[in-house]
Amino acid sequence: MTLRTFEYRIYPNKEQQKLLSKTFGCCRFVYNKSLEYRTSLYHKNKEQISKFKLITLCTSWKKDYPWLNEVSSIALQQAICDMDTAFTRFFRNKSQFPRFKSKKSHRYTFRICSNQCRIEGNKIFIPKLKWVTCKVSRPLNYQIKSVTVKQVPSGKYFVCCLFDDGLTNPKNKEITYETTVGIDLGVKDFIIMSTGQKFKNIRTTKKYEKKLAHLQKELARKVKGSKNREKARIKVARAHEKITNCRKDYLHKISTMLINDNQINTYCLETLNIRGMLKNHRLAKAIADVSLQTFKQLMEYKAAKVGKNILYIGMYEPSTKLCNKCGYKNNTLTLKDREWTCPNCGNKHDRDVNAACNIKDIALQSHNLTCHNTRLGKSVELVELLALVRA
Repeated sequence: MTLRTFEYRIYPNKEQQKLLSKTFGCCRFVYNKSLEYRTSLYHKNKEQISKFKLITLCTSWKKDYPWLNEVSSIALQQAICDMDTAFTRFFRNKSQFPRFKSKKSHRYTFRICSNQCRIEGNKIFIPKLKWVTCKVSRPLNYQIKSVTVKQVPSGKYFVCCLFDDGLTNPKNKEITYETTVGIDLGVKDFIIMSTGQKFKNIRTTKKYEKKLAHLQKELARKVKGSKNREKARIKVARAHEKITNCRKDYLHKISTMLINDNQINTYCLETLNIRGMLKNHRLAKAIADVSLQTFKQLMEYKAAKVGKNILYIGMYEPSTKLCNKCGYKNNTLTLKDREWTCPNCGNKHDRDVNAACNIKDIALQSHNLTCHNTRLGKSVELVELLALVRA
């Protein structure tokens, strides 16, 4: 079973927009109230309460707050389920403690799990909203499992349709040294491959930086609470949305190009501590603009669809400082050194290409593959090679 999601833009009328605003607010209210109830219950009596009991309590809340009856009950139930999922992830050390939702975020969502949702022509049927005009860019011929309705800060509405395409991912292809490529991710160049091929960093934020600064200055001058301030806020949100869309488009194009290469079956990447890298205030803006984690996620799910492999190496492996020819470790290498010459064998290295080659060798070590290493004059096992390098 393979679950997929298609996102479409919808164009609700004025009545539907009012109902959407009510649903967003009611879901936020139920989420915050259930979170408060569960937290206070644990602090007072050290008791846990299941999501099913909270859903039962939600029915009684409708008597005290009759406006909750105006929206879909399925959306309110899913809000409680989302809160329960957040608690579960916190206790499994996968995320932080759940926080209360604010109506000032300008990003609203709710989810409906119902078999009634369906797409016909250029319209989608959603309970309570009924038929909503939708721009169907890709036909959806499968049963919809759930629909997530969201409003982005720029004021646009979207629906994310989750469905099962009935297909299973193919078996992963054989891992060989010849069909494996190492990939080094950077800031100066976005992707550097062990084959020497490089993909530039388009620096989307830097491209629209001046325009964004001008719009933010206009926003700061508006009176709080005025309609002109809201108009200025939407302009800023659209500028941010433009930057995000350009970045996503580039990431999708590059990841699809790499996955569709018939000569490559395995991709080797380095595990990066991106949260720690963002603490460097001199490079944080450039690192965030590249979206390394998003690129990895795209590579993973696209590779699984075609049966290709993604291998990772540890974040503490000295992939940059090792000479890919003789294994010499250059401890004097700094970030500004883009090229360096090995004092042991005399080979001149491009810093990033050398790192990509080392990532490939280190990743393949766990598979005990034979590396036909011409630089040593004979075929050696990768385990022996890495032992020689790390000695």
